[in-house]
Amino acid sequence: MKFDKREMLKYVGDLSQLFGIKDYRLIGGKADGVRAIDIKNGSGLEITVIPDRGLDISYLSYKGINMSYISKTGIVAPQYYDDTGTKFLRSFFAGFLTTCGLVQAGAPCIDEGQEYGLHGRISNIPAEEVYAGTEFIEDTAVMKVKGKVREATFFGENLILNREITVPYGENKFIIYDTVENMGFRDEPLMILYHCNFGYPLLTSKSYFISWSESVYPRDEEAAKGINEYSRFQLPTPNFKEQVFYHKMKCDDEGKTFAALINPIQQVGIVIWFNKNQLWNLTQWKMMGEGEYVLGIEPGNCHVGGRKKSREDGTLEFIKPGEIRKFKLEVEILEGEEEIKELEELAKK
Repeated sequence: MKFDKREMLKYVGDLSQLFGIKDYRLIGGKADGVRAIDIKNGSGLEITVIPDRGLDISYLSYKGINMSYISKTGIVAPQYYDDTGTKFLRSFFAGFLTTCGLVQAGAPCIDEGQEYGLHGRISNIPAEEVYAGTEFIEDTAVMKVKGKVREATFFGENLILNREITVPYGENKFIIYDTVENMGFRDEPLMILYHCNFGYPLLTSKSYFISWSESVYPRDEEAAKGINEYSRFQLPTPNFKEQVFYHKMKCDDEGKTFAALINPIQQVGIVIWFNKNQLWNLTQWKMMGEGEYVLGIEPGNCHVGGRKKSREDGTLEFIKPGEIRKFKLEVEILEGEEEIKELEELAKK
């Protein structure tokens, strides 16, 4: 959207009245001291980035409609992280985005004698060299948050995740640009999973999932029970057991593909656009429990069976010394029947 700064300043004393960035720290409980950055872009899109948690995104809303899911842990500072087994879940606030990786994603495992916990460490590592500000680019304003997250250990990996989140003024979208660079001197496993989580009131029993999928198959026997209803949801259900589905995606000539959650009552939806050449697998996490009512849309370069299983089935990817790998997610809000119908037609192709 075009933006005339001089003209706009005739109406306001400070542009933060309309859009901008608020940088602050949380107080109290396990969130105490955690840095947070709120972004509002003037169109009703608001997000919160958490630099101390790998530059992940906790809250996401559009025109007052919440779209993300916050787990019962709430925001948890990185010093409480425990990387053994499934204790990752004690710090898993979920939010709109929890990044999983970089040398392990998925189930806990022991790979080549080394123990790895659930979903890896990257989302619990504080970012360095964080920048948050508004820039005026090509006749518009763009809010940016960027920084780097280092996953490294003596005698082991030295990987740098550089992340830039851009939120254009007045538009219904934002973009996550990531690069991962191997700063070390040996090949390293590279597993990255964008654990995007959607909650109430966007997610209800009337909502539905759509994607540009060629085929869908269940992860296990529990998921197989719900394969015929993978795209539909229900009311919060006592004792519901999670169901996980893998999607083999279609894409355009450049590799672009998508998955989305639609709420037909509110006539609003959210789409995750990603590139199949970068992130070849889509994991769908359906959890309909009471208090644990969430849909996960998770593009990744891996399944969620863990590093050992990925090595055994030949899908484990590696990054060479000095190599830089690029990843991009575009998050778009749909509003109105026409925009939703257009996406549904694309999913049928």
